[in-house]
Amino acid sequence: MPGTLYIVATPIGNLEDITLRALRVLKDVDLIACEDTRQTRKLLTRYEIRTPTISYHQHNERQRSRQLMSKLKEGTSIALVTDAGAPTISDPGLVLIQAAIAEQIPIVPIPGPSALTTALMAAGVPTDRFLFVGFLPPRRARRRRELMTLASLPYTLVFFEAPHRIRATVEDMLEILGDRPAVLARELTKVHEEFRRARLSRLRRELEEQSIRGELVLVVAPPSDDSSKRPPVDRDALSERISELMRSGNIDFTSAIKRVAEEYGMSKNEVYREIIKHKTERREE
Repeated sequence: MPGTLYIVATPIGNLEDITLRALRVLKDVDLIACEDTRQTRKLLTRYEIRTPTISYHQHNERQRSRQLMSKLKEGTSIALVTDAGAPTISDPGLVLIQAAIAEQIPIVPIPGPSALTTALMAAGVPTDRFLFVGFLPPRRARRRRELMTLASLPYTLVFFEAPHRIRATVEDMLEILGDRPAVLARELTKVHEEFRRARLSRLRRELEEQSIRGELVLVVAPPSDDSSKRPPVDRDALSERISELMRSGNIDFTSAIKRVAEEYGMSKNEVYREIIKHKTERREE
């Protein structure tokens, strides 16, 4: 009879956030697969759990999944954990879970702490509909392209970001998404937990004046619905004008957007959004 694979969420900072069910599972399983055995050992030591551990991270995920699958088929019960939060949520785990599903190995999720939901709980922005984006691409061109695909969506957006990239990310968001309300959550559930609630323009100024450290979650409110206050925009004309400038003026896309914004009396953000809507409409035709 095969063993069971338990997907266990662990604290994102405060070790007291572990659930009673998670503690029982971690004590009862035969093996714990950890993103970093040293990090997980702190949690296990705190609660006097002596279950053996084995590493399972992004650099050995495929190889280790094969080993763990062999053990599961032999009847070994295994708990999968990450350094903080839930496995597979911007963390390793997908390869093993997909392999277990393919082999009909029983899988039991053990819910618990999540930086995603913790940030949303205290953000003070609409949460009835939200999109979890995770980490944006580190390269600026790819990051901006992805933000352009998100600009017209009527959802609250949730991002993870690294401290050394947060300033550039907020700057790109301000230009492409517009000056929306946002919340920068730092060091959630830890001693230095902090929420910065402000529009993206103010967050950018604050980040320019002071560097920031720690684990970050950025929550951005959905676009305001003020389309009824503006006359309709000829998206075909906007798109054609941008193409014309790029062909004849030897300028790049960003410069063309700026020029068109000046000509039409719009902000660059508004032009970006209208171009995105135009591309979406063309694809749907």
